[in-house]
Amino acid sequence: MSASERARPELSRAQVAEQLRGLGVREGGVLLVHTSFRAVRPVEGGPLGLIAALRDALGPEGTLVLPSGTGDDDAPFDPRTTPARADLGILPELFWRQPGVLRSSHFDGFAAIGPRAAEIVSAPLTLPPSSPGSPISVIHELDGQVLLLGVGHDCSTMLHLAEILGGAPYRVPHHYTVLEDGRPVRIDYGENDHCCAGFAQMDGWLRAAGLQAEGLVGHAQARLARAQDVVRIAVERLARDPLLFLHPAGAGCEECDAARAS
Repeated sequence: MSASERARPELSRAQVAEQLRGLGVREGGVLLVHTSFRAVRPVEGGPLGLIAALRDALGPEGTLVLPSGTGDDDAPFDPRTTPARADLGILPELFWRQPGVLRSSHFDGFAAIGPRAAEIVSAPLTLPPSSPGSPISVIHELDGQVLLLGVGHDCSTMLHLAEILGGAPYRVPHHYTVLEDGRPVRIDYGENDHCCAGFAQMDGWLRAAGLQAEGLVGHAQARLARAQDVVRIAVERLARDPLLFLHPAGAGCEECDAARAS
């Protein structure tokens, strides 16, 4: 922990919940959260205290959703034991293990708690994984909000749904593993994937339309928007340029070059 982080005052669970309400988190709504707890801390109760504050802001009729997919494509996914991807941070890994939290049964799913949790996590695996019918599309259909807490739009899964709806033509090779008759079997598929740095353009588009709330939650910069606004604006832009989220050819980004070549 840096000296500047050590100098931060600890915020109470109630203070963080009030920040979330002030930002515009809807009581009784569906909230998808991508977060860096390191940017938020210190919070009373640590990561579990932040989860509690998120639930307080949503109220008993709200549904909290976090990504819960695995980063190990070569091992079969077990929702009871498989860790969440390390790059998702500590919150998703702790969240799916809490009492009452439901988790998707497939490798690219979500974990959720609240009245709409079962509806979201029971959505089947689609290929690519953010296609219509997937958990992320259910969040979109339920008019959920997307909270980016200490992270940017490059972490927003909702934009992968927008790419598919907007006709982004790239598909790069991916795979996952399932058990068949007790043996691991590799399943190959194409995913609309790239470095995701281009998703940062959403900041300007949403701000210009007055559709993104911004402020501090804990000690982190937070962005909040309706999933339907994020997807609609991205789809409109993709209709003009289906490759707008990729780095230009020759920019030196191997991931975007692979997507462009596909």
